[in-house]
Amino acid sequence: MNRRTSRILLMLLIAGVLSAFAALMAIYPSAALSSAVRGLSIWWDVLFPSLLPFFIISEALLGFGIVHFIGALLDPVMRPLFRVPGIGGFVVAMGYASGYPVGAKLTTRLRADRLVTREEGERLIAFTSTSDPIFLIGAVAVGFFGNAGLALILAVAHYGAGLTIGILMRYHAPASPMTPSPGDMRQFDSPLFRRAFRAMHRARQQDGRPLGTLLREALGSSLRLMTVVGGLVVFFSVLMELLACIGVMNMIDRLLQSALALFHLSPALASAFSGGLFEVTLGAKGAGAANVAGLRSQVVAAAWILSWAGLSVHAQIASIMNECDMRYLPFLAARVLHSLLAAAAAYFLFPLLAPYAEEAAVWIPSQVWAQAYSPWETAWHSLRGGFWTLLTVCCLLLAASLLIVAWRRLRT
Repeated sequence: MNRRTSRILLMLLIAGVLSAFAALMAIYPSAALSSAVRGLSIWWDVLFPSLLPFFIISEALLGFGIVHFIGALLDPVMRPLFRVPGIGGFVVAMGYASGYPVGAKLTTRLRADRLVTREEGERLIAFTSTSDPIFLIGAVAVGFFGNAGLALILAVAHYGAGLTIGILMRYHAPASPMTPSPGDMRQFDSPLFRRAFRAMHRARQQDGRPLGTLLREALGSSLRLMTVVGGLVVFFSVLMELLACIGVMNMIDRLLQSALALFHLSPALASAFSGGLFEVTLGAKGAGAANVAGLRSQVVAAAWILSWAGLSVHAQIASIMNECDMRYLPFLAARVLHSLLAAAAAYFLFPLLAPYAEEAAVWIPSQVWAQAYSPWETAWHSLRGGFWTLLTVCCLLLAASLLIVAWRRLRT
């Protein structure tokens, strides 16, 4: 089968699927409408206010050269640990602070500017597409489970497995060349912060856009991306409802019940896994509601769902990656491995960390898990929680970078 025939068959398949989707919408109009409104509400009340500020801020920071400043500081730790340039450290921090799909958006922008290679971009997206702390703590641990202390287990399993994926992905395309460091970045006798300021100055000069133009373009690109995200959220909300109407979701549940029995997990979690297969919020909510399964199994399911992220997020990230030459399959493989590692980590960490859940809940700031009653409050909580997460991750990476620089100077 040649490429032309394959392309024609793919187009026919897509046309057939879309025709079936349209037919189901005509057969079940009320279900399609209610699910579309529900998806639109999730986008407007939760995703739009929580993601848009981070999209705008990250675009502005790239234009101002702040990202290059951070990248120069983190270059000594990012290259040996993850095989990505130091500028990827900002993507790591922002991805962990704001959640998916911000990491994919930033990586695509770096690839478009030729600041990372295709393989480096695929490595970055693989481990920076994680849940944000506000959702993990506020929505999942507090909202769905009613236990803020479970955030400790979920966070260690989810983010720990994510970092493990980052280290493993350094072996993705091992023969591919890395983006070379600027000349002054290889001179370890030059102070690190001086190199960082030089990198920021060069980036600002190369960008050259006036402040007004920079902010206008950042806002425009962010709004376009949010429109795509909203469309995909509504699409998958309608798709899941229509599949439930024709009994497909029940078939998936029965298949999952057999699969869960192999791992000695309760069949009551089947609906949580089937929901999480498509949409992370529905899956995590189902895991929190499956009380008959036992708390340990519920936490394992939630860790898997958070790390898999749902096909809705997969579609968002694939649409973002489509703007450049990065491939989806490495990301898919990383999601599968991340979800399995996170579930296994949650299973083994539960008996070790569960006794400290109540003590851990005391240290969680109230603004992280406080309920937001309006999109404005959601935006404020996301910005505040994201800022502290961003600062924490950057400081940890910077400390590691400074230690590596000091060690190299001692050796020379």
